Amino acid sequence: MIPLAFLLVFRRSRLRWLTVRGMSMEPTYLDGDRLLVVRSRPRTGAPVVFEVPAAEGPSPVPTDVDWLVKRVVATAGQPVPPDLAQWGATVPAGHFLVRGDNPRSLDSRHFGFVPEGAALGRVLRAYRPTR
Repeated sequence: MIPLAFLLVFRRSRLRWLTVRGMSMEPTYLDGDRLLVVRSRPRTGAPVVFEVPAAEGPSPVPTDVDWLVKRVVATAGQPVPPDLAQWGATVPAGHFLVRGDNPRSLDSRHFGFVPEGAALGRVLRAYRPTR
């Protein structure tokens, strides 16, 4: 009975476990790593988990992917980094920009601003299972 109660409390809490799929955050997180995510607003420099943003036209993100983990490079009101200047000079209110730690990552260079409402939370801790 205690494990069931713990599970119910955990599911309703601000914490959530997710498993990394892909290589976009290597070397920080590897495919199969488990992430403990806490619901919170994105902050610059922190890894954030977010729902895949809606794309105008064909999406660069595979259709079987529901969420992504990337590093926040700018939040609302901050200047847009030079390599993302095609999106404007300043991040608009209610949005943020992200980059993967892997240079070949699909990130804001491909899909632009991410709405804050899409954020599931920031990574609190990572666990690497033994391989």
